[in-house]
This record gives sequence, structure tokens and C-alpha cells, in this order.
Amino acid sequence: MTDEKTRLFITTHRQDDVRKLALQASRHRDVDMPYALCQIAGWQMARQKIPTWADIDDIVYPQHLSMEQCSSEHTARYKASICKRLFADTKHETTLIDLTGGLGVDFAFMARNFHHATYVEQQEYLCHIAQHNLSVLNLRHANVVHNDCDTALKEITGADMFFIDPARRDQNGSRTYAIADCTPDILTLEEQLLEKAHWVMIKLSPMLDWHKAMDDLQQNHPDVVREIHIVAVGNECKELLFVLSAKEKEQRSTPSLHCHNDEQEFVVRLGLTSNPSSLTAEECEQMKYLYEPNAAIMKAGCFDELTQQWPVRPLAPNSHLFLSAEYVPSFPGRSFQVIRRGTLNKKQIHSLTEGIQQANVSVRNFPLTVAELRRRLKIKDGGNHYIFASTTQDHIHMLFVCRKDF
Repeated sequence: MTDEKTRLFITTHRQDDVRKLALQASRHRDVDMPYALCQIAGWQMARQKIPTWADIDDIVYPQHLSMEQCSSEHTARYKASICKRLFADTKHETTLIDLTGGLGVDFAFMARNFHHATYVEQQEYLCHIAQHNLSVLNLRHANVVHNDCDTALKEITGADMFFIDPARRDQNGSRTYAIADCTPDILTLEEQLLEKAHWVMIKLSPMLDWHKAMDDLQQNHPDVVREIHIVAVGNECKELLFVLSAKEKEQRSTPSLHCHNDEQEFVVRLGLTSNPSSLTAEECEQMKYLYEPNAAIMKAGCFDELTQQWPVRPLAPNSHLFLSAEYVPSFPGRSFQVIRRGTLNKKQIHSLTEGIQQANVSVRNFPLTVAELRRRLKIKDGGNHYIFASTTQDHIHMLFVCRKDF
């Protein structure tokens, strides 16, 4: 897609500082510098975000905003795994249509699970890039269509899976979060999507309240949400995925909620909850390990369900911390060993912090802020110790001094 001198410049300088290269543009008049700088910056971002693509020299990258907005390889592979599971027993040839193609990262990883795959994108230059990259990736069965989502959907007769990732920026470039504020408007297209495809996967902002999003999606189409996926990478929520079907609802009574964080997976069936008893201060004395759920579970809010799958007890109803007498290595989140515990009593505070100059302090359902508690404890921030402060079922303010390296 470019001349040999520009190609060589990109390969030679792709690990260099892009800003410094831009200042040296006058020295390289035989190089298409705007294109070269775009490719170098794109490759540098892809090394972290899409490492498989970064390992392929012929991949072409778009402008910065498209790179910023595209999915990471981790989240794209996760979507592909959903497709693989949903169509594992399908006998006929399957079809994927991505109605908002973008850079095509999600599409490229998902397409390998289908016999036929179509990428739809309204920006022509992204279509050209996708056409090139899909060929480089050896996705010969993929078809690129330059069209807007609304028009393309009207022309499509059917598919096994629709994927749609609505833009979450308005005309001024400001971020939007509500489903109705995204482009295209999923709620307006929902009836067509459900009618023409067996499954519909929708990617939404992790900032959304998933309860509200589910209600919005089911306002005019009851019971079509079959799966909700909260996807986190490195303990940071990256996206919400809703899997819809108007054809599968008879087979499942309630939606499943999937909390995914790196290699940790926690799945619950909505509506099946319990009310586990919280701990008293006396019971806390027997607990040797403390657990903090990962970001996906924190976003989901399915704390009661954790006690059904792991032998842990909630510290308090609103603490979102859990304890156990025996170590539970498979708990989906951070694990700590409790080395000291006590109350805000002055004598106990002295023994709790003896020999500790600094610690990472966290408060949950506690009368003091982190700053106030740190002043009370007379310790600095950081270090290898962790102090969790919360209130037990019997209204005792407890402190747990922990370590991770056990």
C-alpha cells in the first residue's frame, strides 16, 4: 500500500520516538512521512494491544483514534470464544456479519469460527485497510462491504450472528454512554437485528449500568437477553457484551452473567441468589485469608453468588470483602494472608502497626476515609503490607493487616 522507501523507513524506525521522527521530516523528502508516522505509531500501540498483528510486517494501521477505539486482542479472542461455544454443535455453514467493522480486530478473530464472514463499515478508508489486512491474515472467506449499518441491515436477508459495536462519541467527539445516544441506535434497529439473525452480540461501554442496559434492550422485546458478559483485562473493566436471541429464549429460563478477568471466569444464572451470613468480630478471629473480588465481579455486583461456588464468608453486607479459615487458591480476585487483626482501640492499633512504616490502605463500609485512617495509624502509603478496614455484622470496626506474598 506504499512505496519501498517509505516501507523501509517504517521498518527501520518503528521503535523510535514518533515525535522526534516528525521533527526530522525534512531530512526524508523521499518518504511519505505522514503515512510512515501513522504506521509507526500504530505498530507501537499494537505491540501492547494486538501483539499477533504487530508480529506481521504487512499489517496496515489507521489513524490514532481508530487504534485507540479498537478492541484489544484479549477481548477480541474472548468474543471469538463466545462464538465458538454458541456454534459448537451447528451442522450447517455459518455466517457472521459485523455491522460496524472499524479496524476489524473483533471481526478478524471472530471470523475464524464461521464459514462466511462479512465486514461492514461506513468509512471508506477503513474498508481499504480492512481489505488489505484480512488478506494478510489469510481470511479468504471474509467479505468487505462499504456501507452504513442501517442501510446494510435493510439489505441483509439473514445471518447466524450479527456483531455490532456502536460508536460512543457524539458529533463533537465527546463520549456518550447511554445506548440511545450511541451510533447507530441499537434500540431502533433491535427488531431487525433479532428478526434477521439467530444471535446478536452487542458491545457496549463498561461505564454503563448493565441492569439498565438489559432493561432497555428488553423493553420492547422481553427475554431476548440470553447472556451478559463483563470483560476485564488486568483488573480493569474494558467492555460489556450482550448476547441476544429471539429464537433461543424457549431453551433458557434466565440470562447468564459472565464475569471475565484475564484467565478468571465466574458465571452465575440471574435470579438464583442466596443470602449468606456475614461475620461477627469473634468469627473474624478464626479467619486467616482475605479476598477481594476482581473488577468484573465488582462491576457485576454478584457478591452473594460467590459464596455458592467458593468456601468463603462475606465480611459484611456492603464490604465486598470475603474471608476464609483455609486458603482458597481459585478465588476470582486478589488473595491476601491475614497476619494481624484488631479494632480501632489505641492499644490494638499500636500492636497492629508495630514495625510497619507504610501500607496500602483500603476502607469498605467504615466510618473513616483512607486519609483519616492513615493519619490515625501514622503510616505512609505504599509498601508490601495491605490494611483493609471494615465493619462486622455486630457493628465492630475491624482492621486486617495482610500480605500478598505468601
